Amino acid sequence: QVQLVESGGGLVQAGGSLRLSCAASGRTFSSYAMGWFRQGPGKEREFVATITGSGLTTSYRDSVKGRYTISRDNAKNTVYLQMSSLKPEDTAVYYCAAGSRGWATSRSNDYDYWGQGTQVTVSS
Repeated sequence: QVQLVESGGGLVQAGGSLRLSCAASGRTFSSYAMGWFRQGPGKEREFVATITGSGLTTSYRDSVKGRYTISRDNAKNTVYLQMSSLKPEDTAVYYCAAGSRGWATSRSNDYDYWGQGTQVTVSS
């Protein structure tokens, strides 16, 4: 069982930056692929970024490429999402997820554990 706790959300002006963190419980964190998803108001949940257990492979949705960076610190059981040049359309609840299969994937069904989410609001 893995428990995930996100933090770092908040209100930021367009063009600003935020760094989200997701702390995981358990001793096998490095074996899990980690992903970030988001769900905006009135929208379905969508993939944002993913990273393999080693941290060597990452993938992003097109709309955040060049603005977001996913990373992880396996010694701290934590995955991060650095967000910059934020836009109002980035407003959403952001969720981190852990996938026991280990490969970086954009499919939410490939993730076994989810955090409770953290709100990110970008004002124009």
